[in-house]
Amino acid sequence: MSAVVPVVMSGGSGTRMWPRSRQEFPKQFLPLLSQTSMLQDTVLRLQGLDAEAPLLVCNESHRFLVAEQLLECGVRPKSIVLEPFGRNTAPAIAIAALSQRSEETILMVLAADHVIQNVDEFHRLVRLGEKAAAQGKMVTFGIVPTKPETGYGYIQAGQEIEHEICSIEAFVEKPDADTAKQYLAAGNYYWNSGMFMFRAGDYLKELESSQPKILAQCRAALSSAQSDLDFIRLDAAEFEQCPSDSIDYAVMERTKNGVVIPSDIGWSDVGSWSSLWDVSTKDADGNKFVGDVIARNSKNNFVHGDGRLIALVGINDVVVVDTDDAVLIASRDQVQDVKDVVNELKSAGRQEHLNHRKVFRPWGSYDSIDMDDGFQVKRITVNPGASLSLQKHYHRAEHWIVVSGTAEVTCGDKVFTVEKNQSTYIPLGEKHRLRNPGKIPLKIVEVQSGDYLGEDDIVRFEDDYGRTE
Repeated sequence: MSAVVPVVMSGGSGTRMWPRSRQEFPKQFLPLLSQTSMLQDTVLRLQGLDAEAPLLVCNESHRFLVAEQLLECGVRPKSIVLEPFGRNTAPAIAIAALSQRSEETILMVLAADHVIQNVDEFHRLVRLGEKAAAQGKMVTFGIVPTKPETGYGYIQAGQEIEHEICSIEAFVEKPDADTAKQYLAAGNYYWNSGMFMFRAGDYLKELESSQPKILAQCRAALSSAQSDLDFIRLDAAEFEQCPSDSIDYAVMERTKNGVVIPSDIGWSDVGSWSSLWDVSTKDADGNKFVGDVIARNSKNNFVHGDGRLIALVGINDVVVVDTDDAVLIASRDQVQDVKDVVNELKSAGRQEHLNHRKVFRPWGSYDSIDMDDGFQVKRITVNPGASLSLQKHYHRAEHWIVVSGTAEVTCGDKVFTVEKNQSTYIPLGEKHRLRNPGKIPLKIVEVQSGDYLGEDDIVRFEDDYGRTE
């Protein structure tokens, strides 16, 4: 049997899971159903399969989140491919296929933000899909529907051509409620999971036949790619010219070799807060509470707290999600419209759709705890051995107070240490760097003062993470 390489696509923005999911920290990086993130759950779910290390495809801005989360769960990837622009799933999979040494390699394409509750059955069906893919089939996994869902596309299955493997009659778009009921009653319609298996060479041949421009631009972007730390950075100019298309439209709806494996594996794409409520373990009143929550006479609610006490009295069928800088309160049957809130934030030029108040960086994190005209206060945590870039600011000065650990500070031509309960001052326009030489996290309070405090007021001269111009 040919080698199997899992391809985990981690490019989603997760706008319908706002305010926990943000553009720079989307839902695949969040621990929504367990103590580990959805990305970590996805790669850990591969244990027990006879597969090689996973290949990750992600947005360039998420590269350090992906690398850090894989490191945390002990998974070393085959590679991490960085997309400079989102171009949908067909190009992402083409890059994965082109990067294989052999066209006989079987790709197992997975999304980073799906839930699968029956892992044993998932493994069994993957092995079934592996055999079909080795015979030249383009395999997709159709989820056995549990209700007349209008939020998913469907796959209409034809005749069973082998045990548990069916031909594909059609891919159909998201239906209205009446059509979804008809699909459920028919018994041969399955939710489109977005999971696939096929040989790399077979995918490339199909793509060349249907979308040769995608294949040509992916070849060019990969041939001019650069290795950067543990990442493969695609050539931006070439990839920008690549058409955007999904694997469904570009390949699976056109191929004559497509098959579907009906799958009852406890799957969800967790596309909204209501779908997360669907797959969560609830109390006797149908409530799912995360955090410090008190409820009286309240049923069928989803509440996610982030530290503060949340109290419900006489409330039914709502979603409440509390974060440091935003609170969502929505009817459970209207949470799909959360994306409209995100669009409004973008249009208004606000920042709450981009980042949380606490922002993670490859060296640690910072939390903006107070701000007003002319000043901003941050809590900064630097990981052991990590360092910020050598940088300067044109519009602000900074005061650093060490509250835990030891800081190594570069300020101009001087390099010195600042201990706990000590402080230092970085004048406006001075080159400076903050480093943690110790074995415990360095925690400081930073007070910025100046006429402009935006994150783009930064010039980097040296950087451990390839962020200099």
